[in-house]
Amino acid sequence: MKPANSLMSSLGTTVFEVMSALARQHQSVNLGQGFPDDKGPLEVRAAAAEYLMNGHNQYPPMMGIPELRQAVAEHAKRFQGLDVDWQSEVLVTSGATEALGDCLFGLIEPGDEVVLIEPLYDSYLPMVRRAGGIPKLVRLEPPSWRLPREELAAAFSARTKLILFNTPMNPCSKVFERDELDFIAALCLKYDAYTVCDEVYEHIIFDDRRHVSIMTLPDMRARTVRIGSAGKSFSLTGWKVGYITAAAELMKTIAKTHQFMTFTTPPNLQWGAATGLRLADDYYSTLAKDMQRKRDRLAVALADIGFDVLPAHGTYFVTTDFRPLGFSGTDDDFCRHITVEAGVTAVPVSAFYNEPLLAPRHFARFCFCKHDETLDSAIDRLGRHFRR
Repeated sequence: MKPANSLMSSLGTTVFEVMSALARQHQSVNLGQGFPDDKGPLEVRAAAAEYLMNGHNQYPPMMGIPELRQAVAEHAKRFQGLDVDWQSEVLVTSGATEALGDCLFGLIEPGDEVVLIEPLYDSYLPMVRRAGGIPKLVRLEPPSWRLPREELAAAFSARTKLILFNTPMNPCSKVFERDELDFIAALCLKYDAYTVCDEVYEHIIFDDRRHVSIMTLPDMRARTVRIGSAGKSFSLTGWKVGYITAAAELMKTIAKTHQFMTFTTPPNLQWGAATGLRLADDYYSTLAKDMQRKRDRLAVALADIGFDVLPAHGTYFVTTDFRPLGFSGTDDDFCRHITVEAGVTAVPVSAFYNEPLLAPRHFARFCFCKHDETLDSAIDRLGRHFRR
């Protein structure tokens, strides 16, 4: 038999699936994979259910149902001050991961260079490489996760097609500041590069910080692609409803890619997502406050147990340095150890680097978007194990 694609065949199982399987095997409290325990807003779920029973359940328009595309445009205006044409500048996708694929496969020519910032979400590198892009990696270093401006500038060249980054940033919970976004924008303008910005955690941001989309910066409107997610904004990760906002000329190619990827997304879930995007401002502020409270509940307890807990300014995650506990193995060793011996699962941060063996090896990431009793159970198990 002829071999399959060498790149995709060489990929391992994702760290989330590996650690989740280990958690199931040992009946561990799984704080590794980032999905909430919450069911999501009742009115959003009810709208989707009502549409399923009484709405149009055949193929919706390829770009997405008008109600959701209009809601995405209204949402962009309300929270970012952007004027978006819902008919030509909004596309609905089957999750933010498909949105990433549409953008990368649609914009990258083989041999184009793509700037990426480590630690990074695990799908970025395989997609860029499968699209024929050449990754140019820039590394953030803990504990500050400061943007290394000289290294970033050196990664750009005349061959740079785009930069892909995530803010708020999974896995390190960094929120890019306005001056950092200005620096990235200046490089994109200098080298005529696109920006693909993964903003799925735009409403999960803490300590009175404000999410700023790079699309709002001067001269960036025409060269930025903005990706959002109903899964993250409404705690409905299983729905897999994402949306892309981009200038009309950019969107033409992205939409052509989408039509041959998934073509469309279940219409009832689109209707529910539209309902969610039109929720009042207090829904979004309450979401952020609730997640901040959960962050603090877990972070304070982990610090009390003996972890060195790094700042977390957004997302579902908190990063910890486990060396103060006296554990001398790698982060992979540590996460397996606490799963088997303490009954709590985390994810090794080195898994979010291109070369894990050269990455920091003493950090573990815990997810806090769980019920309080789930967090308390994990805290109790860890406390009993490390104080034993």
